[in-house]
Amino acid sequence: MVTEKQPITLSIIVPVFNRPAEVDELLESLTRQTHKAFEVVIVEDGSSVKCDEQVEKFKALLDIKYFFKKNSGPGLTRNYGYERATGNYGIFVDSDCVIPPHYVQTVLDALTSNFVDAFGGPDSADKSFTIVQKSINYAMTSFLTTGGIRGGGEKLDKFYPRSFNMGYSRTVFETTKGFSGMRFGEDIDMSIRILNCGFKTRLIKEAYVYHKRRTNFKQFFKQVYNSGIARINLYKRHPGSLKIVHAFPSLFLIGVLVLIVLAILISPYFILPLALYSVLVFLDSTFKNKNIRVGLVSIVASCVQLIGYGAGFLTAFWKRIILSKREYSAFTDTFYD
Repeated sequence: MVTEKQPITLSIIVPVFNRPAEVDELLESLTRQTHKAFEVVIVEDGSSVKCDEQVEKFKALLDIKYFFKKNSGPGLTRNYGYERATGNYGIFVDSDCVIPPHYVQTVLDALTSNFVDAFGGPDSADKSFTIVQKSINYAMTSFLTTGGIRGGGEKLDKFYPRSFNMGYSRTVFETTKGFSGMRFGEDIDMSIRILNCGFKTRLIKEAYVYHKRRTNFKQFFKQVYNSGIARINLYKRHPGSLKIVHAFPSLFLIGVLVLIVLAILISPYFILPLALYSVLVFLDSTFKNKNIRVGLVSIVASCVQLIGYGAGFLTAFWKRIILSKREYSAFTDTFYD
């Protein structure tokens, strides 16, 4: 339990599945933190390609622990790590994140000056990212794709942290028992339960991470399709969690299909709304990234984000709400992708 008189001790907990190269980059970024007093807990979730050599490489530079366990998904793997961590405040980041040098100090300063039981931070694209990674980051954070609901626009008194960059006290962990066994949407489920228990959450805008995300559009489609399914699964667990904004990608998908049919059967002018949307995405992304190529590829990334999420949402709505099927996930063999 963290109290006003007890100093905050941080444990950074990372679930890993077949990503040694990314873990190497993550750990290297942690060695460059301006504040050095933190523990790192790496938990290998049944990987066939381990990162034990990468961990060994950084043992002289970081206070690091390494565990290997049977595959159970990222949520339960985070719990496994927290149970073995020594810090009274756990921070969770994904293995495909790169941590800016100021991150740990920023989190510690924010919690020391204005303590909250749980926090979340935004994600950003580093200048070293590929064109595709930058375009995917745009799609996942832009207001034009509803990706903005993940970032700094949420109410600060009811912020829902996401597991690629979130943290909570050991008191929260002991009260909630940590993440559920959901394969997708487990971070939103956790945030809802944190708030339902009366804990306070906070967005720390300055505590951002560079999130590399998927490296190709096939993986990205799987990710957002699963996210669409997860939103319906979350609704079944927490009926009040479903908002109108969550249906926007589905409406976009339906609208695109209708416009394409009308353009084929009646007039090509019916495709103009989609063309206008593409121009808006291009201009916005080009301005934010200062790169025309990123702007062009962001059109594809935004369409993949909206169509993939919308398809998953509609499929899950049919199966879970109309047909009353049990909770399920798609692409369960690649849930870390």
